[in-house]
Amino acid sequence: MSRSHGRSVPRRTFVLGATAAAGTAALAGTARAAAFGWSDDGSNYVVDTGANLVFKVSKTNGDLTSLVYRGTEYQGYGGMNSHIESGLGTSTVTVRQSGSTILISVAYGTLRHYYAARSGENNIYLWTDKADTSVSATRYILRVKKGLFLNDEPDSYTYTNSTIEASDVFAKSDGQTRSKHYAKRRVTDYDYVGWSAGGVGLWIVRSNHEKASGGPFYRSLLRHQSADGGGLYEILYYGQNQTEAQRFGLQGPYVIALTDGGAPSSSLFPGTLTTSWADSLGMSGYVGANGRGKVAGVGISGRNTAYPYTVGLANSAAQYWGSARASDGYFSIGGVLPGTYTLTVFKGELAVYTGSVTVTAGGTTTLNTIAIPSSNDPGNASAIWRIGDWNGTPSGFKNADLMTYAHPSDVRAAAWTGNVVVGNNETASFPCYLWKDVNSGILVYFKLTAAQAAAAHTLRIGVTTAYANGRPQVTVNDTWTSAIPSPPTQPGTRSLTNGSYRGNNHTFTYSVPASAWKTDTGQYNVLRIDVVSGSGTTGYLSAGTAIDAIDLLT
Repeated sequence: MSRSHGRSVPRRTFVLGATAAAGTAALAGTARAAAFGWSDDGSNYVVDTGANLVFKVSKTNGDLTSLVYRGTEYQGYGGMNSHIESGLGTSTVTVRQSGSTILISVAYGTLRHYYAARSGENNIYLWTDKADTSVSATRYILRVKKGLFLNDEPDSYTYTNSTIEASDVFAKSDGQTRSKHYAKRRVTDYDYVGWSAGGVGLWIVRSNHEKASGGPFYRSLLRHQSADGGGLYEILYYGQNQTEAQRFGLQGPYVIALTDGGAPSSSLFPGTLTTSWADSLGMSGYVGANGRGKVAGVGISGRNTAYPYTVGLANSAAQYWGSARASDGYFSIGGVLPGTYTLTVFKGELAVYTGSVTVTAGGTTTLNTIAIPSSNDPGNASAIWRIGDWNGTPSGFKNADLMTYAHPSDVRAAAWTGNVVVGNNETASFPCYLWKDVNSGILVYFKLTAAQAAAAHTLRIGVTTAYANGRPQVTVNDTWTSAIPSPPTQPGTRSLTNGSYRGNNHTFTYSVPASAWKTDTGQYNVLRIDVVSGSGTTGYLSAGTAIDAIDLLT
């Protein structure tokens, strides 16, 4: 299936974006043209889409100050407007109407931000062009009045009186935890976020994230609820557990879409939306379809068909991804900015192949079948025993599913301690995370045949991320202890406690001598795994790591 702009699931709708240059002259005229048009109320530009939507943008700082749908105001909670980051300062804000499109341009330092409306649509199209770090602009937040949409979903932030970590992780009275960081879904898993109630749906349809960072499996803020309202996010860059440097340039379009209660139109999803109408709007950094290219792969051989495969493209300027077809590995990624990219094939979330590909404007780069070497997939190695699957995630381990939308202290979490016996539901018994101050020293019991006990073996522990340089040191039968391994490069922020296991996958290998094994085949060998680090604090903020797989090779 063809998927453009970093999406590979057939359910995202996206709007193509345009960036307006600062200083665009305001169109002469003050009144709406028929139903569709704009006016100036002194403080705001007021846009009537000619459908059921009227919105206002501050002439002072570019905030969205009003969002009225079918006569009801949805904008605002806690006295705050909707805006980039925490709001811009005094900006140059201009408006221009071109036929059936109205574009409001906001210039603040090197930042450019745009709102566009189309005649007869209940949508607001947004683009943000961040040129450098001089302006803090890493998100757009749509602030929604309280009482209009009430829910308490697992990936929704709810303020409570019990703060359990920093100022952004909370416990409810029933012991369940909430945080704005708990997204549950990866970027590749969703096209839009929002709410529906009373015959009204309010959504943000995400952009293609070509200028975001972290790749297809990244998790970041999606939405939150609080005592005084709710918020929907489009993340332009998110620093928590981030594996890549920030990218700069025009990001969008992303869309504020209002409906009669249903989901937003799939024609707005990333990789589906066409916005040729934006080509002539003059937005800074805007590149239309004619200035983009495509990558198509005939297929991928050497796959394990039990797993989904994703193909990613990334360089310092942009990122994209698409799904490989299950039958043969065919993939197609369109809407790619010209340039040379690192091409990565992921088995699940584990990189098993990397190469290079060059994309030209208006062209299609066709690749012959990509052959994944057998040795690139650690799951192909013959093992005496294996705990978990080599797929780049802690999937299947104890508490793994819960940890994408809950704190480790959540009442729903199974005990983080407890020993593991190979052959007795070992993966589900092994905790997905290990911490120096919580469950370091976990024991794994296993038996070896006489022939196996007579030989040295390689033990492997794969991890998906680590906090505070946490890494495993192993001891076998209290007679042999490995050296302390060097810490791999990992993000420096919180990870395991804010819903993310996605860092830099790394495999630790340990050469265990034959002398370490018990020769009595009726006895269990005992592997102890300790977390070592000189960093971190206590509890769930002590040094820790997330597990991908553990095996003992033949």
